[in-house]
Amino acid sequence: MIDTLDDILRKALQFKGSDVFVVPGSQIMTKANGKMIPITEEKALPNDITVLVNRAYELAHRDCEILHQECDDDFSFAVRDLSRFRCNTYRQRGSLAMTCRVVAFGIPDYKERHIPEVVMRLADLRSGMILVTGPAGNGKSTTLACLVDRINSTRNGHIITIEDPIEFLHPHKKCIVSQREVPSDASSFARALRAALRQAPDVIMLGEMRDIETISTAITAAETGHLLLSSLHTLGAAKTIDRVIDAFPANQQNQIRAQLSMVLRAVVSQRLILTKDGTLHPVFEVMCVNPAIQNLIREGKTHQIDNAIFGGGADMLSMDTELARLLRDNKIDKEQATLYAIHPETVERQVRFMRN
Repeated sequence: MIDTLDDILRKALQFKGSDVFVVPGSQIMTKANGKMIPITEEKALPNDITVLVNRAYELAHRDCEILHQECDDDFSFAVRDLSRFRCNTYRQRGSLAMTCRVVAFGIPDYKERHIPEVVMRLADLRSGMILVTGPAGNGKSTTLACLVDRINSTRNGHIITIEDPIEFLHPHKKCIVSQREVPSDASSFARALRAALRQAPDVIMLGEMRDIETISTAITAAETGHLLLSSLHTLGAAKTIDRVIDAFPANQQNQIRAQLSMVLRAVVSQRLILTKDGTLHPVFEVMCVNPAIQNLIREGKTHQIDNAIFGGGADMLSMDTELARLLRDNKIDKEQATLYAIHPETVERQVRFMRN
């Protein structure tokens, strides 16, 4: 007999797991510090997983109609005295499966998550667009939550978050916080974002820019004096800018380049890297838009942005430089540094320079 979902999630937290994988024919697994660890001895059967999935929907107080109609669904739920979880249910090979991401109660401490001050200072911006980027599961939502909490704690205003699903619950502090979940509170990101512009926001946090309509509306929101924070599944400032521009038809791209050069304030890219002691450590790239970078965006010279970041001064962080620091301090091995570096040969040169 397979464990209950509550027991499975509790065991995952005991292993300090970040994700729980429930797939037919496999032991139920959790990922902890990048390694897969079995939670159950027996393999999960389709009937077992149906019971677990139904329990997830019960905890979320949610109907499973979307799962049956669309064959996948995103939502969040909480287990009392345990944690919150972001859940994705889906069909594979005709059977149900599920992945649960652990989301702690409360807002994470940015210092404990090794988010640098240069990132947190972006919360002081009053208008424009901040993009937090990186592969799935590398901490984008945590960074966005920390930025929103810094704003919530330091100035007055109205913050609107639009998420699918809601992960971190933000209490009202100095700001009023409205949190809308797609699709339970709004039918789509684009519709919720258009509505947000009529809800007197000072700050809008958009969970993800998924389509051309949402991207276009987000740029408009940033143009009209709001601070807009969002995420993309890209890595590096140059690729992020290219992704945004390439979402539009060719005949609109020059106009979007011009608009983006004016509204974009910063791009934060992050990766979680396995250290020698077996823990995951974030590595950041931070591009703050200055007049030189504005010109590179406007003129379509994004391939030069990496050099601009490297020589950009105190407000910029180069991912290769951060990797070089970790390698110099013997926190990661050379293989990890080479794997994640944009220019591996540059990392080696920087390590030699730092040691001299």
